[in-house]
Amino acid sequence: MADGKNLMPQKAEVTYDDGEPTRNRRVYSPLTDIVESADEILVVADMPGVDEKCVDITLEKNVLTIYAYPPEETVENYSQVFGEYGVGDFERKFVVSQEIDRDKIAAKVKNGVLTVHLPKAGPAKARKIEVRAV
Repeated sequence: MADGKNLMPQKAEVTYDDGEPTRNRRVYSPLTDIVESADEILVVADMPGVDEKCVDITLEKNVLTIYAYPPEETVENYSQVFGEYGVGDFERKFVVSQEIDRDKIAAKVKNGVLTVHLPKAGPAKARKIEVRAV
């Protein structure tokens, strides 16, 4: 069961370091489920229209950032008369604890659903330190 210490959503707060957006599109926070087992944490994000070519995932300073930019789809030989579906980019940030093995993080996307695997690092093994005379 998740205890909330391994992965916490980060508040979407614009700071000076975030800069200005370079794309003139809406940015949505994808609906996300976080589940935990003894070995890993899964982050499952719903991002319609996204495939593996348009997803960027970075981990910097304990912040996991998921950014996706689905291509705009148009219907050839037609012009839009009415539209309710809002097209835009997706962005979500999470704070990752030190218990995650950063070298083994993996992600996959299928049918607009992104799954990020965050394996837990194994417990530190005790080892004997050799002492040498100088």
